[in-house]
Amino acid sequence: MFAKLAAAFVALLIMSPLPAQAAGAPSDPTRAQLRGIVENVTQATGRRYAVHDDAGHTMDTVKIIQDNTGAYLAVSHFLYSGDNHFRVNLATSTDLLTWHWVRELAGSNTGPASQPTIAQASNGGFVMAWEQENPGGGNNHLAFRYFANKADLFAGKVSRSYDAPRRLSSCAEGTPNIYSITLSPDIDHSTIDIGGHYWWNCDRDRQQRGKLTNFSSWNTAAQPNFDNALLYWGVGGNIGDRDQAPFGGYSFGLIEGQYTKGDFGSWRTFLYDYQTGNADRTSIHTDGGSTAFANPTLTALKAPNGQRAVVVTLFLPGEGAAAGESGELIYYKTY
Repeated sequence: MFAKLAAAFVALLIMSPLPAQAAGAPSDPTRAQLRGIVENVTQATGRRYAVHDDAGHTMDTVKIIQDNTGAYLAVSHFLYSGDNHFRVNLATSTDLLTWHWVRELAGSNTGPASQPTIAQASNGGFVMAWEQENPGGGNNHLAFRYFANKADLFAGKVSRSYDAPRRLSSCAEGTPNIYSITLSPDIDHSTIDIGGHYWWNCDRDRQQRGKLTNFSSWNTAAQPNFDNALLYWGVGGNIGDRDQAPFGGYSFGLIEGQYTKGDFGSWRTFLYDYQTGNADRTSIHTDGGSTAFANPTLTALKAPNGQRAVVVTLFLPGEGAAAGESGELIYYKTY
């Protein structure tokens, strides 16, 4: 079995050549500026390690957005000790670092829910996506919910629901990010561009990108060129969670790559350039010198002082975390 998996992996690389990592693209200087922000946690405008909300929940794999009123919202997951299942929470903040718990949005009634993300549509509604499991575990797949307005989001009142069938893996698909929401003119006539992972050969996470159409139809495809940008650097384990944001007139993303399968201490975060299809290794410097960084998100917004800012969130596994730094890290930099 191992020989077959290895042969299939090699064949995948042969069919999808590694991208050239050539310098000189117009986006290079801007990407270097963003990489400096991502790497220098100690020089951030604001930062907080081991983030919890005011109800005591961990805010793991948090995704932060700014809504059309300027308010900061976040979705995250925590491990509920009562049943050892993940649940998704909603929280608000006025300073990006301290968070007020609003409510649970998924998990207690749906089965384990994790890796959430959220985005606001042009009509003021909110689309949320996460990785959903059956109540007894397994059948990991992408789940989508639409809330018609902010009041409905805060009340947990769902207007549209869709659970996507797995298309690329018989084992698991998940870790979504939302690239865009296009209404033509409403959610029932819409296209939502989604990134995610699929468990390639039920062995390693690899990238997919799909479209949820009219909140009722799901199509997706593997993204081998995205994978290749990290395989180029010797990533041998999972290629999983990612997020995207505009910066300096270009589109960039952060994506996690695990150098050694099964080794949580080998998780690293890469900066992906959507213009060139190449990725940069990052060397992230925390106050204590943590070395492992997973589940990145990237958001462009206005800081509490009104300046433009970039917010980065990372999950620091215990295997590579310095004392007091394991768990969720939030930091932002104004510019």
